[in-house]
Amino acid sequence: MEQLTVTKKDGNNYTEYELAGAFNAYTAPTVQNKIYKSIAKMNVVLDLSKVEELDSAGMGVIMAAHNDAEEFNTKLYLLSPSNEVENELLETGFRDLFRIITSVTEAVL
Repeated sequence: MEQLTVTKKDGNNYTEYELAGAFNAYTAPTVQNKIYKSIAKMNVVLDLSKVEELDSAGMGVIMAAHNDAEEFNTKLYLLSPSNEVENELLETGFRDLFRIITSVTEAVL
């Protein structure tokens, strides 16, 4: 089974989650539970620079987090997507939907 490490870092008015490994059907539920609790309360930054795989389940978690952020009037930021994540975003046609940043200082937090 693929592994995914999720590291949480708290900022002033945001929570950052650094993901490392495979973000797929096996690991998506773990990420989903963590992100959804935070996004209802504050802005969330997903550091995707170390994601080695992103499948439709992982993409679904990101899309749902984006929709939840809209509903709760918070923001979801994607920090430094890896090549694999970038390719998936382009293939799905959703890249322009997301706030993509290269540093947390770029986010209007």
